[in-house]
Amino acid sequence: MRPTNTARETGRIPVRDVRPVVEHGRRPAKAVAGETFEVTATVFREGHDAVAANVVLEDPQGRPGPWTPMRELAPGTDRWGAEVTPAAEGHWTFRVEAWGDPVTTWRHHAQVKIPAGIDTDVVLEEGARLYERAAAGVPDGEGRAVVLAAAGA
Repeated sequence: MRPTNTARETGRIPVRDVRPVVEHGRRPAKAVAGETFEVTATVFREGHDAVAANVVLEDPQGRPGPWTPMRELAPGTDRWGAEVTPAAEGHWTFRVEAWGDPVTTWRHHAQVKIPAGIDTDVVLEEGARLYERAAAGVPDGEGRAVVLAAAGA
C-alpha cells in the first residue's frame, strides 16, 4: 500500500510524514485484505484556524473508496490518524486530504468570547452566516432543516 501523493509540495495546509511508509516510499507497505491499519500524518496550518483531515483509500482499479475522517491523536501535536481496511487483495493506494475547518474554528471562538461577553453579537452573527452557507450544501429535507434551525438559533 503506497501513498498516492508523494510530492514534496507545501501549501497553506501541509500534510507531512504520512505513514505507513517503507524506505521513504520507495517500497509499498503491506497489509492483508480485511486487516485494519492506521494511517497517520502531521497536518497543520499557519495561524490559529482549525484543520480537519481524511484518509481516502483507492482500490486496485484506482476507484476512490469512502473517506475516513482522521482525528487528532494527541492535542497540540498536529499528529492525525485514522484506521482503514482494504477490502480485497491487490495494489491499494491511499491519500491524506486536509482543509481548513471553519465550523470548528468558529466554535472555539464562540466558547471563548461568548462567556467573556466579548463581541457576542458579532460572534453569533458570524456563526449564523456560517451555518447558512453550510445548509446550502445539504440536500433538501430534514438535514437541511436542522442546519437552518441551528443558524436561526
